[in-house]
Amino acid sequence: MTLLHPDARLIDAATDAELGGVPLREAVHAAVAGFAELTPGVVFLRTPTTVEAIVRYIGAFEAGRPLALLDPGLPAEILADFIERFEPAAVCGPLPEDAHKGYTRRGEDLWERDTPSSTAPHPDLATLLATSGSTGSPKLVRLSREAILANTTSIIEALGITGADVAVSSLPFYYSFGMSVLNTHLAAGATVVVESEGLVARSFWPAITKHGVTSLALVPSQYEMLRRLRFDPQRYPSLRTLTQAGGRLRAELVQDFHDRMAAVDGRLFVMYGQTEAAPRLTTLPAGRLAEKPGSVGPAVPGGTITVRLEDGAETTAPGVVGEVLYRGPNVMMGYAETAADLARGDDNGGLLETGDLGHLDEDGYLFIDGRLKRFGKVFGVRLNLDDIEQLAAATGPGAVAAISGDDKIIIFVESDGDLAPRVTRLADQLKLHWTGFEMRGIPALPLLSNGKVDYRALESAR
Repeated sequence: MTLLHPDARLIDAATDAELGGVPLREAVHAAVAGFAELTPGVVFLRTPTTVEAIVRYIGAFEAGRPLALLDPGLPAEILADFIERFEPAAVCGPLPEDAHKGYTRRGEDLWERDTPSSTAPHPDLATLLATSGSTGSPKLVRLSREAILANTTSIIEALGITGADVAVSSLPFYYSFGMSVLNTHLAAGATVVVESEGLVARSFWPAITKHGVTSLALVPSQYEMLRRLRFDPQRYPSLRTLTQAGGRLRAELVQDFHDRMAAVDGRLFVMYGQTEAAPRLTTLPAGRLAEKPGSVGPAVPGGTITVRLEDGAETTAPGVVGEVLYRGPNVMMGYAETAADLARGDDNGGLLETGDLGHLDEDGYLFIDGRLKRFGKVFGVRLNLDDIEQLAAATGPGAVAAISGDDKIIIFVESDGDLAPRVTRLADQLKLHWTGFEMRGIPALPLLSNGKVDYRALESAR
């Protein structure tokens, strides 16, 4: 299998220029030839939302070059640190001055390492992704070619993607969900509209109408934004599929957007994924959303899910809460923190310990109950912060995020109203004194480049 179907097509929304068929294949073949001439080793691809970046990415993948998809806005000091630790053979994109040493410029935005890295990457290694976007953990996830292709095939099947579909770049390509949307549509022979400005840009929504976009992939913060924008699918006749991953979407919004799409014979797919699984693990069929509220669906085709109890035993019995374990061909080879790790083989053997708490129902549908390590204590009572967020969200409007303080749980709310009554309601639900909780109004929750809440920024502000 290849990531580029002969019928795949790219459209540059800014210029309306199309690239598909033979011209697209020729552009990719040229990129393949260019990568073949470089020093052996990993290639760092700083990946903006452009047609050129897509061609470069597919070219590197088809050339068999291990590649790291990186945020083009990565701070210079973080990029320099990555280059020092992972010794890439080449860097596509601007290179900070303090990282020039040992590299020679080969083109407008291409830098090649003067001498090969002392460590050769493992032959199965295909793609490297940062675990937390442009900030956070310095680890890279090591994904094999088999993992990328297996998940691409599974999602095409689960969502029923065909050559008639048209996706739009609502997520950055260096983010695993955005990469997956790109992979699945190109591999299915569909069209990808490359729109770099984002949901709130004046150009975004006219592009959906003009190019007949059929599906839109979003993370929870973007659904919050759509609600504020009073999104009405009736205004976009071609748009009939919404997909959601990248964190838990409030139950209220799941029902809201399901209803909006159902009113126009459209669909909402709720999914669960992790970068470590290339990245999607489950998909809730749109037709079963109403009967499975709160579920993220069964495992994608080719994968299986079990729940691990505290004693280490695994079960698929309904209603039993434990750590969610996933097995499948799309699981990562492992993490990398230095160049030496890039030479490692498969450390995981197809098993992903997700770190999430969850349970299955009688049909094998997964429900996520929180994170193993996302806990806080109030008056000696251990509370799951994900549960607190869900309860706090139900007390009133606005997106919420909860962190653990020194002696209380702090909940940030996108609101400028009086939050005292909401604190009381939350405390009453938990049967704890209200002084164990603090709600702070905030204009907007800080987000990482992948759209997820930046909890570190909130912890710094506490």
